[in-house]
Parts: sequence; structure tokens; C-alpha cells
Amino acid sequence: MLRTANIGVCDIREAAARERAASTAGNRPLFYFRFGVDQALPQERRTPVTPSSSSRYHRRRSSGSRDERYRSDVHTEAVQAALAKHKERKMAVPMPSKRRSLVVQTSMDAYTPPDTSSGSEDEGSVQGDSQGTPTSSQGSINMEHWISQAIHGSTTSTTSSSSTQSGGSGAAHRLADVMAQTHIENHSAPPDVTTYTSEHSIQVERPQGSTSRVAPKYGNAELMETGDGVPVSSRVSAKIQQLVNTLKRPKRPPLREFFVDDFEELLEVQQPDPNQPKPEGAQMLAMRGEQLGVVTNWPPSLEAALQRWGTISPKAPCLTTMDTNGKPLYILTYGKLWTRSMKVAYNILHKLGTKQEPMVRPGDRVTLVFPNNDPAAFMVAFYGCLLAEVVPVPIEVPLTRKDAGSQQIGFLLGSCGVTVALTSDACHKGLPKSPTGEIPQFKGWPKLLWFVTESKHLSKPPRDWFPHIKDANNGYTEAETIVNVLDFKKDVGLWHGILTSVMNMMHVISIPYSLMKVNPLSWIQKVCQYKAKVACVKSRDMHWALVAHRDQRDINLSSLRMLIVADGANPWSISSCDAFLNVFQSKGLRQEVICPCASSPEALTVAIRRPTDDSNQPPGRGVLSMHGLTYGVIRVDSEEKLSVLTVQDVGLVMPGAIMCSVKPDGIPQLCKTDEIGELCVCAIATGTSYYGLSGMTKNTFEVFPMTSSGGPITEYPFIRTGLLGFIGPGGLVFVIGKMDGLMVVSGRRHNADDIVATALAVEPMKFVYRGRIAVFSVSVLHDERIVIVAEQRPDSTEEDSFQWMSRVLQAIDSIHQVGVYCLALVPANTLPKTPLGGIHLSETKQLFLEGSLHPCNVLMCPHTCVTNLPKPRQKQPEIGPASVMVGNLVSGKRIAQASGRDLGQIEDNDQARKFLFLSEVLQWRAQTTPDHVLYTLLNCRGTIANSLTCVQLHKRAEKIAVMLMERGHLQDGDHVALVYPPGIDLIAAFYGCLYAGCVPITVRPPHPQNIATTLPTVKMIVEVSRSACLMTTQLICKLLRSREAAAAVDIRTWPPVLDTDDLPKKRPAQIYKPSNPETLAYLDFSVSTTGMLAGVKMSHAATSAFCRSIKLQCELYPSREVAICLDPYCGLGFVLWCLCSVYSGHQSILIPPSELETNPALWLLAVSQYKVRDTFCSYSVMELCTKGLGSQTESLKARGLDLSRVRTCVVVAEERPRIALTQSFSKLFKDLGLHPRAVSTSLGCRVNLAICLQGTSGPDPTTVYVDMRALRHDRVRLVERGSPHSLPLMESGKILPGVRIIIANPETKGPLGDSHLGEIWVHSTHNASGYFTIYGDESLQSDHFNSRLSFGDTQTIWARTGYLGFLRRTELTDANGERHDALYVVGALDEAMELRGMRYHPIDIETSVIRAHKSITECAVFTWTNLLVVVVELDGSEQEALDLVPLVTNVVLEEHYLIVGVVVVVDIGVIPINSRGEKQRMHLRDGFLADQLDPIYVAYNM
Repeated sequence: MLRTANIGVCDIREAAARERAASTAGNRPLFYFRFGVDQALPQERRTPVTPSSSSRYHRRRSSGSRDERYRSDVHTEAVQAALAKHKERKMAVPMPSKRRSLVVQTSMDAYTPPDTSSGSEDEGSVQGDSQGTPTSSQGSINMEHWISQAIHGSTTSTTSSSSTQSGGSGAAHRLADVMAQTHIENHSAPPDVTTYTSEHSIQVERPQGSTSRVAPKYGNAELMETGDGVPVSSRVSAKIQQLVNTLKRPKRPPLREFFVDDFEELLEVQQPDPNQPKPEGAQMLAMRGEQLGVVTNWPPSLEAALQRWGTISPKAPCLTTMDTNGKPLYILTYGKLWTRSMKVAYNILHKLGTKQEPMVRPGDRVTLVFPNNDPAAFMVAFYGCLLAEVVPVPIEVPLTRKDAGSQQIGFLLGSCGVTVALTSDACHKGLPKSPTGEIPQFKGWPKLLWFVTESKHLSKPPRDWFPHIKDANNGYTEAETIVNVLDFKKDVGLWHGILTSVMNMMHVISIPYSLMKVNPLSWIQKVCQYKAKVACVKSRDMHWALVAHRDQRDINLSSLRMLIVADGANPWSISSCDAFLNVFQSKGLRQEVICPCASSPEALTVAIRRPTDDSNQPPGRGVLSMHGLTYGVIRVDSEEKLSVLTVQDVGLVMPGAIMCSVKPDGIPQLCKTDEIGELCVCAIATGTSYYGLSGMTKNTFEVFPMTSSGGPITEYPFIRTGLLGFIGPGGLVFVIGKMDGLMVVSGRRHNADDIVATALAVEPMKFVYRGRIAVFSVSVLHDERIVIVAEQRPDSTEEDSFQWMSRVLQAIDSIHQVGVYCLALVPANTLPKTPLGGIHLSETKQLFLEGSLHPCNVLMCPHTCVTNLPKPRQKQPEIGPASVMVGNLVSGKRIAQASGRDLGQIEDNDQARKFLFLSEVLQWRAQTTPDHVLYTLLNCRGTIANSLTCVQLHKRAEKIAVMLMERGHLQDGDHVALVYPPGIDLIAAFYGCLYAGCVPITVRPPHPQNIATTLPTVKMIVEVSRSACLMTTQLICKLLRSREAAAAVDIRTWPPVLDTDDLPKKRPAQIYKPSNPETLAYLDFSVSTTGMLAGVKMSHAATSAFCRSIKLQCELYPSREVAICLDPYCGLGFVLWCLCSVYSGHQSILIPPSELETNPALWLLAVSQYKVRDTFCSYSVMELCTKGLGSQTESLKARGLDLSRVRTCVVVAEERPRIALTQSFSKLFKDLGLHPRAVSTSLGCRVNLAICLQGTSGPDPTTVYVDMRALRHDRVRLVERGSPHSLPLMESGKILPGVRIIIANPETKGPLGDSHLGEIWVHSTHNASGYFTIYGDESLQSDHFNSRLSFGDTQTIWARTGYLGFLRRTELTDANGERHDALYVVGALDEAMELRGMRYHPIDIETSVIRAHKSITECAVFTWTNLLVVVVELDGSEQEALDLVPLVTNVVLEEHYLIVGVVVVVDIGVIPINSRGEKQRMHLRDGFLADQLDPIYVAYNM
């Protein structure tokens, strides 16, 4: 291909060599094509660029649907070429899934495209393809093909309830096949970080083999599971796999340098590219405009001009206004303007307020509120203000109360001290009124007096009154006609249409916006009709005229001397100018008439191209390299190159002014000749300050440009124009963009307008509205990120829009080499508008950031554009035992260990100690204190439903023992499942089993409304525990055999079921006494949060020791009353409900948590009524009270609720203390007497059901703040409260008597020092004695229950809790006078997620996400194939669902340095929670992958 001769500054050969070197060096992956000099590409793939541009305009013009403001054919071709290249290795972007109700049209089903290559690349990467970079030659299926295939060949069925079931979605099945093959070939399933079964990481293993998985909560879907129990044949997992494959593609080359972000986590900082273009020219010189000549007979000021023309030629027309049909509505003459303005001036000064105290004095500010179709009234009021010497402040008409506040106008008026608003009659009538007819005070506005300026409402000024006219200035000549389409209240429209016109006695034809909407040609018709010499338009108006003109015969534009293009500084206006000239040249329009002008609110008109007499001299053009511009460097480019920006000059520097360009940031240093800077002007005709903002004024209006030597260039201050550009050869001014559209991404500057132009060049454009695209940047993780928001047409399908979005991303990436962070489409007409219909950018950005934009489509690409994440952490090789020991000693660290009081040494009159077995304690109590009440059960009304004395319990237990032996024919040692609701029956059945020598297992009964999901769990526990018999009530008995039950499980395989409502009358011959305290007392089955069912064995000795330990810690005696609001099926909840009262003799007031659903105040009312000192609850109970009683504290106080007697309120938990919940609970009920010190937590786990429990004595629980980033590296770093990244951790209660704790390294099993993070190991007489499994998986058991340290004290046998935490010695003293050791729990090892080599605890990410938006009520996170999946529950309309996606992504990036892979928005209550109030994240994961969540929206972040 030929290269034209006029190549310009940049040496292309050198650039090509640089490009080639870079591509051969291998640091440019195939993912990004850079449209620089692409000689490296083979010849035939170049897009031919046609030489003649005029033919092209004619070819395209007919379609006419394009927004000419951003039109450039070269650019369109560049974009198409870029996309053509992308097509060769198409990105397989997974489409988001949407619930039906969110999709406006019934679009084609959310069909997953097959991955780029038909399986080959996939398998290659799975089989350990070392490069992992797909080459574009592997034939890829293009999008059109799969869409058509999806429409014809797939049978995706949809029901209204679930979003989509994968009927025959071929992609999912193919994927499932591929994944199944990978298992056979090399057993490397996608690295699933959630289940720690990988061979190389030595993790705390949970009993996985031992237990079958609990069926997910979401109905009985048949799941195809891979080896590690993960369903794959679902649409969701296919999409995720596709996302993973897309993300495996190489990104931009990684950066090398880092800066330390206050800690070891190193955020990468952008290093300048060594090959980036740098400015090479000399320092520029400031340019002067021509001398401003003095015209002799010129009026000295505007007021003088008005007076002169109003008296000399009062009949001369000043302004003609048009109605919406284009007919002249009204002609204002100079005479009328003069007399009416006088009248307004007189009335403002003399008729407002009193004679002594006028409301308005000269110099005051008055606001003008006039609609856009009434320029005459505005002009009269404006000149009236000038004549009265008050300052007019024109503003937009507020249409609603909300609208008025939204434009921050109130603040402006208040700060200007405005008290009077001038308006027209019609406008006054249209303002919103209160019922009394007064105009309300708009939101944020000062109190205003509304004053109507129509003559009939004003009194005539007396003959002797005359306004004070000051002696006080374009190349207009007098009495010309000017057609103005612009807004006459501001900028160019005001200067030319209201001010200059009067100065020069011109006749203005004003065209309202409403007329332009009806008839876009109206301004051209008026130019012909009035033979106007001047027209003021925007490129939009030229574009509209082009679209509408359709060869009208009678158009003649030869009268035009100047066609002022008000937005000529926008580089994309050039195409409108060219196209307009092209079409209208035949209608008499001369090329030199087109006068682009550059203006800014601060510097007014910065430059304007003036009509030349020499029509042969063409206007200045620059074809600049877009790549160079991002580095602020001017590189002229031949027009063949694809990513170029063509700019036109906006004329010379204004007469009498000096102009220069300075560096946009830092000190205002003069630019070099080939450098882009902010244009600065020194002239008399500019603004002087921002009203009332002195600091900003100094930075903008008082700039002294510096030379490179450091001296100022003149003693006069310059004004920053806010325009970016340069002064080219011959003093021509070129503008390439605005400062406020500038986005600095990773050190490179991009202009919002350029990005808009690229988006608009993506064909087909029929899915979005052309003029309604907003581009801005938001700051996320120390860099600017580009956001694009566009309005979607109502008739476009999901598929089309998504297609267009992914093409826009590719185009911007190719042409600007910058990633788009977020692309959002909103419904038509929903973006906030400026008064004349443009997009209100700052409002749009505000809505985006606060999550109230309500988009209908969102595509986030954090994976592609966030390149400054910290390096993934490499695990260091572990240090050997000796050095650790020495290290600990050298640094003076004590080994982290702590213990509760020693059980043996405590002397108390504990009578129960002399018995080895609980069954004996009960018999002893039945003899010595038969009528002492042990248990009281309350119903939902708070009245006693049932109670048991010692002897009643003993007798009932005896009868149950007889029943077991006689009806159940059980032997001692047989296992019995107790399926009872929380209550007294459960307790009696438990002791009945002990009396009969059987081993009880408490099981939560199935939920009658939800049998399908709860009954399988019951069945599984019964089977896994090898129960020989099942005891329950008559009601549940029927339920187990019902038709619903039969649908859920095989009811024929239940063991014998005994109904205890019908007990035998006789006593047993003798009560069983175990031969050895180490024999099994009961089994404790619980489902962990990771969905594992684990049963632990509790011996008689451990059970008694446990009860004794709690008795001592809580000081429990027969005279005490304890309120318990817990589920009685496992862990500490069961022990407190069933065992402790029998051992200690205190009365337990039992409150089933389910009763709180009907009466949330039940528990607290009971605590108050029974004057309870100690109470136990779960987090779910506490949450229910906080949410349900938040607004009722006053009424509860009136009912006499008093919590002042409570000494301990303990939350029974197996997790990190939820400090926010306990604190809000304490605060809420403080008014009802609850002491904040009373609220505390406990810690239990499978190996030891209670390790810590805040008792009655001992210091209050302490809180420390740790650095969350250090925790990710398994380190503890204490910080001050409120410091960034700090995380509060509350101590988990006091260590129970008889318990010893040590912190060990979970991998090496070595002891750790004080304040070091490690696994909590526990040694205690009440440890469980092992897992009860059917598989006899002994390796797990020995590790969890019988671990020894690898060095130090290697004799003691410890149980591993599976929790990470640390011990810290505090300054407080214990009950026994020792310094107190506090235990802080960070989280469970099973739950922790390994991402980027760091350990994250889900709760931390969830806490951040819940804070991100008011509508997020709950959140759960998990990982799948190394992607972070965030599920949020939405409390709000489904329209808000997509608002959450960017916010969730932002907050996780900012606070955790992680990229969210998938965001799932679901309804309230979808995240499963167990009875302890813990989230079941693994159930959720299984449900999500099996496509059972019915999500509102699923977004796959690219």
C-alpha cells in the first residue's frame, strides 16, 4: 500500500521498528490489537481506505440516522476494522442471566454461546497447555453463527418461576462432557478453592468422606456431580467455565514496579512505558491577537447603546420570536426594548420594599427565570437589570420541586444573596403552587419574591427619572440580521443573541428549541427568509438540518457571512461542518463562512474563525495520532492510519488577547510546541471570578504561566479556559477536548468525547440512542476507571444489546488501548437531562455511584482493566522447628497458650461431683428434692405451657425406659433417634434412653411446611447414626408416614417408630448403670456451615465434666433461674437445654426460638418477668429482637420490661463474634436497663462443644482492632480503632474451667507465639472422643481428636478445632489473680477462601458488600473455579438489581483487592441459614451451580 508523502512530524519507520520490536519481544499478547503502524500484519488483511471522502458522504447520507456530532468516516472505518480483527478470535463473553420480569421484551432465551473454539482450546488448556494463549488461527465460531444456532437449534424451555432451565442448551452439555473428560484424563477438575481436597495443601480436613452431603435446600433437583461433589451440568456452571476460559486469555503485559500501600500488600503502580512518545519540540511562545481598534462613534457601554438605538431608531427590529409552526410570534423593536427596560429598572429599584428600605439596591443580584421560548421577555428583564445597575443571574425554569434542587441552583442563588426573581406572566402561572396558591420554596433555595416583568403589571417611571448610564467593546456591522438557535440565557447564545446584537443594533431571529424539534430546517429557512448575514448554531443543528433537508428547492444560503458553530471546539464537530458544507455548497454556502468558535464559561469566547475574503485558502486541519494524544503529545498522522483524531482550527487568538497553553496539572508551565496543554487567555473580555469562591477563582482566573526557567511570561494574570489544545502553525488555535471530559487512566489521558465517538462508530447502532451516551470516570483502587452509560431503545432485545456492548468494549480497547470498567444501558429517557435535553453528566455519575441509575443492562470488565492489584502472595517455605523455637525465645515471645481454672483444685460443695453419671444425679435429685422445678417451658403468649420437677422427670424417664426395652426390644448400647420439637418431651426421652442404657441422638423434626427439603436431613442422620429405633410424638409420627414424606424419602426404610404420647404405666426392674465412664453417653450430630454432617461421640465422663465446667463458670445453683432461647439439638444449646439443670439443680426457663416468630418480645419479657440473671440465646434470636423490636422499646418500657438484673446474656455460637450485632443489641436495649457489659459470646466447635463462655466473674470481654490486610497473610497486626482496613475482633468469652488452649500452625503443627494467627487447639476433659462415622475414616479422626505438637510439648494430646485465632495477654487480671489471656477467633479454616495466594474470610467481604447499598439486606460469598461469587439479597424493586453490580464490584476491589467474578442478585430469604444463624454458603453454592436459586440477575464480570 502506498504511503502519502505528507507524513508529518513522526518518523513512521522508527515507529514501525518500535512496534515490531515490541511484538517480537512477546510482551504483546494477541488479546490486544494496537492500531499503530501495522506493517507487521499480512498485506491482505489491511482494510482498504478509499481516497475520496466526498463520495463516501453521499453514500452514507441517505441513511440519515446518525449523530453527526461524532461522525467521522475514517473513525468509523477504524472501528469496523478493529472489530473485524476481534472477530477472528472472538471473546466468548457469557451473557448475564435475567429473571423474566426484568426483561422488557420477551427476548431470546439467555443462551450461552459455545466457547471460542470448538473444544480444542479448552481441552488443550486442561491438559496442561503451558502457554495457555489461544492463537487466533484456531477456528472460532462467530457470534452470528451461534445466535442463529441458538434461535433454531436449541430447545431452551422457560418457565415463569425459574429463570431458565437448561433444556437442550448444547453448550452446557458439551462443557459438561469436556469437564467429565478432564476427570478421566488427568483428574484436575477446575481448582475448586472451596473444598480443600487438593493434595498439595495441608489443610484441616473436615470429615468429608465420613458423611454424605445434605441435600441442598432448593428442592430435590437431580444433580450431576463431579468427583468433589460439585454439580456441573447446569447453565450456570457452563457460563462460569466460559468466563474462566475467557479470563485465562493473556491480559496486558504485567507491570513491574510497586508502591507500598501502608503495608506489605503492594499495589502495582503504573510505570511509564519506555517507548511512550515524549514531547520533543521547543518551548512554545505566547501568541498575541491583532490590536483591538477603537471605533470613534461607538457607544461606550451596552446601556448607552440601548439608549442610542432606542431613541435614534425606535422602529428598528431588535428581536423576532417564532412560534412552534415557525411563524413570527412577536417583534420587539429597539424603542420598545428601551422603554420597557426603563420601566423594569424603575420598578425593581423603587417599587419593591419601602422608600426607606428598598429591597434591591444597585449592585445587588437578581435572578431571571424565563422559559426558552420567550427571549423577548428575557431581553427586557436583562436590560432592565443593567439599567438598574443590578446584576442579572439567569437560571432555568424549575419544573418540579425535585428538579429545582437537582441542579444545585438553590446553592448558587443562596450564595449570591438573591432575594428577587424576575419572571414572565406565563412562566409564573406554570410554576408549581401550594394549595394556597403561593409558589413553594424549592428544595435548597433561598426565600424569593417573584416579580412579573410584563408592562401591564408595572407602574410608569416619572418623567424626571432616568437610569444612570456608565461611560465605558467584533467585527459586526450595524443593522445586520442574525439567526440564533442557541440558548439565549448562557454562553454563545447570550453573548451574540442578547449582548453584541444590541451593541451593534442588530436584528435577532430567535429559534426556540421546541421549534427545532418539530422542524429541524427552521433555522435555514429563516436565514433564507430574512437574508440573514449571521447564524449561531451547534453542530447538532447542522446535523439535524442534513437529515431533514431532502433536496428542498428554494434554499439559498449565499447571504450568510458567518455561520458561527458554537461547539466548533469539540473535535468531533468537524464532520458535521464538512458534511454540511458538502450538501449546502450547491445552495450558495461558501466554505469560508463556516466559523467554528471555542468558548468557555470562564474565558467567554476563546477563539473564533473569522470569515476570510480569500476563499482559496482552506481552513487548518490536523490529523493527530490518538495514541500520541493519550500521552499529551502531538504526532501528525497520515489519514490512512486507523486511530486518528482529525481536528479543525477555531481561528486565531482574539483581538487584543494573549494566549498560551500550559501543562494541565501541577504548576502552570508553558508547553512545548508539540505538547497538548490547557489553553490560557489574557484579555479584557473575559470573566473575572467565580462568585464567592475565592480559592477556585485564584486557581482559574489568576494564573501566571511559567517558562522552563521558572519565571512568569508576563506580569498580567491569565485565565484557564478549561479547553485542551495547542497553538499550531500560523497562530491557528486547535482544541482537542475539554478539561472536564479528561480521564487519566493509568497515567494516560483520554477524552470522554473521543470515547463517545468510538462507541457511536460501532455498528449497528439501532440498539441505543445516539445522542444519549454519557462517559465519565470513577476512582476505584487508586486509579480512574471509565464508565459508559447509554440509553437503550425499547425495541432492542437483550441479545442485541449485549452484542453491541461487547463490540463497544472491543472497539474502545483496540482504538484507545484502554479498558472500559463498566458499560451500562438504561431504559430510554431515564438519564438526567440538562434544560435543553443534553445529558446531565455530574447527575448521571452521582446516580451511578449511589446506585440509583437503574440500568437494564450492565457489563463490568474489572478483570481486563484493573491492572494494579497486589502481586499474588507466594507462600514462603516453612521454617524448621528449631529456628522457630529460637526465634520465639530471641524475640522474647511467649508461646501462645492459656487455660481456664483447674477443675481439680476448685473446692466447692458440689454434691453432684460424687456421681459419675448424669442418670445417677437425676435419681439423687428425685429423692432429695423431689418437688424442685427443673424445667419450665413457655408458649408464644409467655405463659407456662409445661413444667417438670425432679421427680416428674425421673418417673417419666422410667416409663420411657420400659417402653424402649419392652416395645422397642432394645439392648443396652443401641442408638435411638429422638425427633421432638423443642420442649419437655425431648428432655424426658433423653433421660429415658440413659435409664435404658441406650445412646440418644437428638434430631430436629422435619418442618411440616417444608418436608421436601427438611425430611431428607432427618433421614440421613437416622441412617448415619445407625439408630435402631426412632422416638417421637404422635403428631410427628403421622408426618413421617404421610404422603408428602413418601414423596421426599423412602418411608419403608424407617427404623421402628415409638410414639411417647402413649407410655406404659409400669416401672423398669432396674435402671441401667454404665460399667465405665468412658462409654458413650450420647451422639451429637450437626451440619457444619460448609454443609458437612458430622456426629461426635460424647462419653459419660466428658458429659459430667462439661456440666461441671459450666456450673462453675456461670455459678449455677438450685436457687438460680436461667432463661434459654436456643435450639436444643446440638452443641452447647443441647447441653444447656437438657443436661445442665439436672447437674446443677437450677431452674431452666425454656423458650423455643420458633415462638419468637409470632412474638419477638417473648424472650426478653420472660427474662424480665422471671427476674433472670443469666440468659443464653443464638445470633438469630438476637437479630430477630434487634430487627423486630427496634421501634418498640418505648412500648416495651411501658409494659414494664426491665433488663437491669441481667448479669450475663451469652450468645451461643461457633463463629467469630458478630460485634456489630451484639453492639446494636446492647445499644437498643440499654434504655430497658440492659448493661452493655452483660452481652458476650461463647465459642464451641465439633471437637469441643464449648471452649469459651463468658461467666459471671472475670474481666469484661475486650475488643482489639487488627489490620485486615495482615490477616490475609495469616499475620496479626494490631492497629488503632478507625484506622483504614481495621477490623474489630471481640474476645469469645472466657476459657472454661478445665480447658487448655494452644495456638498451632495448621500446616507444620508447631506452637506459635503470643498474638500470632494460627489454629486453635484444645485439651480438655470434656472434649468429644471422636467422630461417629459409618465409614470408619480413622485418619480424619486421629488428626482432629488426637494431634500432638511437632515440637515443644509433644506429649499432650490436643484436639484441633478447625478455627483460626490468636491469644493475647491483656493487662486485666483473672479471678485467680493471673494476667488474663484473651482468645480472639478470626474464622473457620473450612470457610476461608484462598484467593491470589491469600486467605480471605467470607464474613469480611460480606460485611463490605452489605454496606455498599441500602437495598442489600444480606450477602454470602463463595468461590468456584477460583472465581469469587457474590450473592446479594435485594430488598427493593427488581429494577434496582443491576445497580448493585458496579457497587459490589467497587467495594470488594477497594477494600479487599479482589475482583468479583460473578454477582448474583436474589430475593430475600434465598441465602440458606441454619438454626445458629450461620450462612450455609456451600448449600448456596450447590444451589447456584444447579441453577435452583431463581436469581433476579446474574452478572459475569469480564
